[in-house]
Amino acid sequence: MADTEADVLALAERFVAAIEAGDIETLKAACYAPDAEIWHNFDQVNQTVEQNLKVLGWMAKVLPQRRYDILRRVVIPGGYLQQHVLRGKRPNGEDFAMPACLVVMVKDGRITRLEEYLDPAQAAVLAS
Repeated sequence: MADTEADVLALAERFVAAIEAGDIETLKAACYAPDAEIWHNFDQVNQTVEQNLKVLGWMAKVLPQRRYDILRRVVIPGGYLQQHVLRGKRPNGEDFAMPACLVVMVKDGRITRLEEYLDPAQAAVLAS
């Protein structure tokens, strides 16, 4: 059964809400397909779901107050495109903002491939 536009948009909302809440279990059980691949423009390496969940868990610790300002979300054939700014406060109190773009492929209500485009120099600020 094909995913409807409403299904795809509901998944996109569920995905962002889970990341904002630091809810790794929802990401694993209700957002990602078990064999999903996550790719980033800066290293061009495919991550597994487990590898990505570790990164998102780490991000929840170093950016405990985070939110996504969605600038654009468009359903495309087989998934959706999202442009956003990840915002938050670092533990030292400094504001953080990182623009990014996602190309997300969806099948049967789950993310099968996610391609994230961002500036790695901005992401590196979280590691400092």
